[in-house]
Amino acid sequence: MEKLIECVPNFSEGRDMNIIKQITNEIESVDGVKLLDVNPGKATNRTVVTFVGMPDEVVEAAFLAVKKAKELIDMRKQKGTHPRMGATDVCPLVPVSNITMEETVEFAHKLAKKIGDELRVPVYCYEFAAHEEKRRNLATCRAGEYEAVSKRIATAEWKPDFGPAKWTEEVAKSGLTAVGARNFLIAYNVNLNTTSTRRANAVAFDIRERGRSKREGNPVTGKIVKDANGKPVMIPGLLKSVKAIGWYIEEFGVAQISMNLTDITVTSLHEAYDTVFERCNARGIRVTGSELVGMVPLKAMLDAGKYFLEKQSRSTGIPEREIIKIAVKSLGLDNLYKFDPDKKIIEYLLKKATNVSKA
Repeated sequence: MEKLIECVPNFSEGRDMNIIKQITNEIESVDGVKLLDVNPGKATNRTVVTFVGMPDEVVEAAFLAVKKAKELIDMRKQKGTHPRMGATDVCPLVPVSNITMEETVEFAHKLAKKIGDELRVPVYCYEFAAHEEKRRNLATCRAGEYEAVSKRIATAEWKPDFGPAKWTEEVAKSGLTAVGARNFLIAYNVNLNTTSTRRANAVAFDIRERGRSKREGNPVTGKIVKDANGKPVMIPGLLKSVKAIGWYIEEFGVAQISMNLTDITVTSLHEAYDTVFERCNARGIRVTGSELVGMVPLKAMLDAGKYFLEKQSRSTGIPEREIIKIAVKSLGLDNLYKFDPDKKIIEYLLKKATNVSKA
């Protein structure tokens, strides 16, 4: 059985399709990998790319994509609503089949070193690939975003794991890249009937694991309470293994709760949706649908479909495709554009990808 890993690089360009196509062409030039999904966002100015293949080939394809992004994207000019710190902002590797997380970490380190040594792009290793605990969390690595890189990389605390540790014109253009090894992550956005980022963020703070800062007196305008180390005291949110922020997407004219579900065995897709739905209702906001960015595991969709069928006291003993239809309609995944299971569910695409090397 072949070892397969997934790579989900995020590039800080979501508007110029010529640039995006040049980057994905590099990925497709490598035998043994299969490009599964390209998801650009105009407002976020970010493209999430998903490809899968054998480990060494995935590392080579990722390296070529990072190299092309460095050539084409100038971070000194980049603007967008999504947090970012580099032309290739993040590049996580995900074990798919017949490979352990420990092995995946080794390939992540191989990729990170190659990017740092050969491309002279500073690299932080995060999640399971982190060399120290404080770098496990991507948000911590990306604190202050691109604008903070020039000061952070020269410090002992935030010296890159690989690549240059000083601010040069070359680094100013490329920014910094985070390379990681992680479990399957679902990038999931819930659409609201408001354009208010403030209201969307209020719900995001309600539900995300990190929660919100504790304040004296007024919970919105009161002074932030800090601990002995000067850090804000946090009131935990409702959902474990969930990161969330609120933002406004101009191309759709709606605000969204943008979530990363980092462990769907802890918080499932349908649990996240229902919790957001409940908190929105409590704040007088309505959920109008939702959006999956990139791939989703089949189990997540089947679990969601069965959950909503059971809520309706209906049988779950129906064909797989019908269960998926129920999940799509119940979650409103076709609200912004058509949801195609054959292009969004990873197992359906992997049936083709596993034969790539034999073609």
